[in-house]
Amino acid sequence: MGGRVIWVGTCGFGRRHADVFRDLAAVEIQQTFYRSVAPDLAARWASEAPAGFRFSLKASQFITHEATSPTYRRSGREIPPAEADQYGGFRATARVEEGWRATVAVADVLHAAAVVFQCPASFLPTPRNLAALYAFFESHPMAADRVWEPRGPWPTHVVEKVCEDLGLVHAVDPFAAEPATAGLAYFRLHGSPPGRAAYRYTYSDADLTRLRSMAEEFDDAWVMFNNVTMHADALRFRTLLDAVGKG
Repeated sequence: MGGRVIWVGTCGFGRRHADVFRDLAAVEIQQTFYRSVAPDLAARWASEAPAGFRFSLKASQFITHEATSPTYRRSGREIPPAEADQYGGFRATARVEEGWRATVAVADVLHAAAVVFQCPASFLPTPRNLAALYAFFESHPMAADRVWEPRGPWPTHVVEKVCEDLGLVHAVDPFAAEPATAGLAYFRLHGSPPGRAAYRYTYSDADLTRLRSMAEEFDDAWVMFNNVTMHADALRFRTLLDAVGKG
């Protein structure tokens, strides 16, 4: 396909699956972050999707998040204190490998185009964390684009070097920060640009026009809404793109 492509979707199914597949171009599967997803369920999603629909997914929290993260409440697993240090931080452990295998299994079934490794704000650019990050990504290639979303205070030049060295795509909320990588953009829109409404924020027409300009600075872009009104906002944004022939 020639020319720029902007895939518009949501972080999770914000509506019925049929509505998402009909109205949008992409979805980022969230269940894979919290717990393993059965391959037959992923296969059903893939069979329901129309031709050309794109899947991405969040990598298992077993890879990225410490066992003390409140997100583990949805993991369906009781973790003994003695095993807590086996989870998260891209460590070279059996539990991180378990999370990797579960992530890859679903990515393969969905023919996912991207996998998002979202780090907690507590994952800081320390020498230990950087060493673990490099060791993990150097030893875990995959067919999908590997998208990295650091959420702590990471200096831009450090993010840029990590992504360049490891072949990662830097995921950002474009209303909060600029990507440190070029070519392919992966935007995760968490609401509130600016303000305090956060996920309850509904994007204005002016926001969406600005978002289009930001997406058009890249060769291709994922634009993934992650707010309460995400389906409606994504549909409005896709309509805006369609009006100018890009989406």
